[in-house]
Amino acid sequence: MLTATGFAAIATVLALLLSNRVSAVVALVGAPVAAALIAGFSPAEIGEFAATGISGVAGTTAMFVFAILYFGVMRDAGLFDPVVRRVLGFAGRNPVTIALATVVLAMLTHLDGAGATTFLITVPAMLPLYDALGMRRLVLAALTGLGAGIMNMMPWGGPTARAASATGIDANALWAPLIPAQLTGIAACLAVAYLLGRREKTRLASAPADRRPAKAPAGGSGEEAADGTRDTDPAAAGEQDSDEAAAPADSGGELSAEEAALRRPRLFWINVTLTAATVAVLISGLLPPELVFMLALVLALPLNYTGLKAQTDRINAHAQGAVLMASTLLAAGVFLGVMEESGMIDAMATALTGAMPDAVGPALPLVVGVFAVPLSLLFGPDAYYFAVMPVLTAVGDTFGVPASAIAQASITGEETVGFPISPLTGSFYLLTGLAGVSIGRHIRFLLPWAWLVGIIVLAAAALTGAIPLWTG
Repeated sequence: MLTATGFAAIATVLALLLSNRVSAVVALVGAPVAAALIAGFSPAEIGEFAATGISGVAGTTAMFVFAILYFGVMRDAGLFDPVVRRVLGFAGRNPVTIALATVVLAMLTHLDGAGATTFLITVPAMLPLYDALGMRRLVLAALTGLGAGIMNMMPWGGPTARAASATGIDANALWAPLIPAQLTGIAACLAVAYLLGRREKTRLASAPADRRPAKAPAGGSGEEAADGTRDTDPAAAGEQDSDEAAAPADSGGELSAEEAALRRPRLFWINVTLTAATVAVLISGLLPPELVFMLALVLALPLNYTGLKAQTDRINAHAQGAVLMASTLLAAGVFLGVMEESGMIDAMATALTGAMPDAVGPALPLVVGVFAVPLSLLFGPDAYYFAVMPVLTAVGDTFGVPASAIAQASITGEETVGFPISPLTGSFYLLTGLAGVSIGRHIRFLLPWAWLVGIIVLAAAALTGAIPLWTG
């Protein structure tokens, strides 16, 4: 009975999440509670299961909320402005340096873990350069996605936070051993940017002058050519200025009066020092991650904004994203608590273990890691980390595979470097829409590069001993 209801609950959660008909909170709470009732558990027992699950994700939820608030305050204060300007200055008019600048800018602006923010800053900032030189917008979308994806491995990034919630392992404990692998992935992203930049330089040099794409408006109007460039008509040219003016201030444009009032240029180096110290303490493990970001926010708010109203306004400005993620993580706690405490996860794992060849079990982290990136096409972050990974973890446990190995193997690609190809995330559509590229071409173009980076990260994690690829 538990096995059947468990699989039914998982299938229901996946179906609801993949259908985009209900929010993650509805799916993650409704399905397991209904399954537990069908399995014969009383409301009181289900309440205890849920309470246990919520307590297990409370720390991760707090960390995510305060990380979003902290980096939001730093962005408001102008911490990233000089970086963006220097990256744009470095890019010049060379396709190679423009490609490198794209991925670097995406990495830097993704420090807050918010894909939408990264794309809203990076794409409008770089798009005029790509269009002016006739570089393919597919390259812009791919490199922006790769830069954001590799930084999504950070402990306050969505995948790592979800993996921590699903396994009950501290997010920092999952991430710290992967730091060398992430650094290797960053180098791989830079190498991909260099190669794509060289390709663009060669293509543009060999293309006849009359075949080179005209400059397109930043808003993405115009018809996409087969090679991912944009052809525009003269009537669309007038849209360029208005679109560029509407780009975020962080992209190097003029600040609005409201944005200028929030900037704290005199505190720039203080904010840099505070951020560096925050990351250093986080890596050291001296304090729990949630407390690190709480203390960082406690220092950042009064340093940059004096008075109750100013500080409350800054919190409210970034509260929507924080509350959305917090509600999802708490709902995931209910899901995991009910599924685990009721015994449904164990029952499903026993059934799957019996069906799995003995040769596959010890190599489960390898299998998960190799297919992590393409799995992003099938499962969004909530569906994978809260519905699929717990079952894989339970199966791995029967073969002596630690839960951390399954989680870390997942983090190497599933919704990290894989998230910019995932049509199951909202920011994916923002990326393709801002860049003005078709979804199909974008996925076909980026998938091989993202998969390559994911495999490189997995290999680096295995070589450094962070992930055991075989436990036999």
